[in-house]
Amino acid sequence: QVQLVESGGGLVQAGGSLRLSCAASGRTFRYYAMGWFRQAPGKERAFVAAISWIGGSTYYADSVKGRFTISRDNAKNTMYLQMNSLKPEDTAVYYCAARRGANSYYPNEYDYWGQGTQVTVSS
Repeated sequence: QVQLVESGGGLVQAGGSLRLSCAASGRTFRYYAMGWFRQAPGKERAFVAAISWIGGSTYYADSVKGRFTISRDNAKNTMYLQMNSLKPEDTAVYYCAARRGANSYYPNEYDYWGQGTQVTVSS
């Protein structure tokens, strides 16, 4: 079992930055592939970024490539999402997720989810 708790969301102006954190419980965190997803009002949950269990491989949605950076610290059981050059279209609830095995772009392939943190980018 893995429990996930996101933090770091908030209100920021366009062009600004935020860093999201995802704290995980459980000693087996380091064996899980992790991902960030987001869901805007009226839209489906969408892939943002993912990182392999050892942190050697990262994956990004085209819409955030070059602006967002995913990382993890297995010693601290924490994953991060550094978000720079934020745009109003980045406004959404951001969720972290975990799954055994390889990374995935599909939310239904993740086993554990956090409660989400709101990110609002004003123009």
